[in-house]
Amino acid sequence: MDWRSVKFDWNHARAFLVTAEEGSLSAAARAIGTTQPTLSRQVDALEAQLGLVLFERAGRGLVLTPSGLELLEHVRVMGEAATRVSLSASGQSQAIEGPICITASEFYAAFLLPPIITNLRAAHPGIEVEIIASNAPIDLRRREADIAVRNFATTQPDLIVKKIRDDFAHLYAAETYLHAIGDPTTPQDLERADFLGFANTDVLIKGLNAHGLNLTKRNFPIICDNHLVQWEFVKHGAGIGVITENVGGREPLVRRVLPDMAPIVVPMWLATHRELNTSKRVRTVFDFLATRLSARN
Repeated sequence: MDWRSVKFDWNHARAFLVTAEEGSLSAAARAIGTTQPTLSRQVDALEAQLGLVLFERAGRGLVLTPSGLELLEHVRVMGEAATRVSLSASGQSQAIEGPICITASEFYAAFLLPPIITNLRAAHPGIEVEIIASNAPIDLRRREADIAVRNFATTQPDLIVKKIRDDFAHLYAAETYLHAIGDPTTPQDLERADFLGFANTDVLIKGLNAHGLNLTKRNFPIICDNHLVQWEFVKHGAGIGVITENVGGREPLVRRVLPDMAPIVVPMWLATHRELNTSKRVRTVFDFLATRLSARN
């Protein structure tokens, strides 16, 4: 390889890649933990080194120029290679001390992980834990997290997954709301009830109707993708929500609706990258989570 032909700084290439994928300098700076002026200087430096204009401004965001689009494909390959190097190096680490990033849904992060992570830190105080509470899938292959607690089985071949258990979800509502709609006892009684929904309400409607209900979009006057916010609406009598029994069964402000209705099965999986599975720290945390999450509290 003729190294003299490489006329740009690879850090500047990373700045360009992150900015292109995030769509703005501010978002890119947050993504890699730097400042916007620093990132802007790196992108400007890359443009000067290559003699190309890579971005054009569009409102508050940035749009790739034709030259930027062509360069992006090559820089993405570099980014993927850098990620593989980082994964391989992390996988060789035999130190338990150090950072670990765990992603889980908002509900799992709020209701299941706090006591588990507290016990993990008591057993291994050298482990520094970052929690990403997100209902959107976080990409383990790109090192956005080390371990994921998920409700779906990952099929990507470079990830290791383990089925932890099945949770059971039910319908819950505040006593005040149930009294207001006549204390329903049959699925037919819920045909005019209000439910809390998500952006993709069709999936929820299909699932609930498979359990004997007869709901349409009219039954979902309040939509919120944030599970914790939605749960607060349920507790305050805004309508009926779906939640796992280990959370709903402990809340005194609500009770189960149609208690004889079959539960909705919610599987729980753990996932990590195959190369990270050889890291002693990741293996320790993965096994700790698997053991504690398997126990029904």
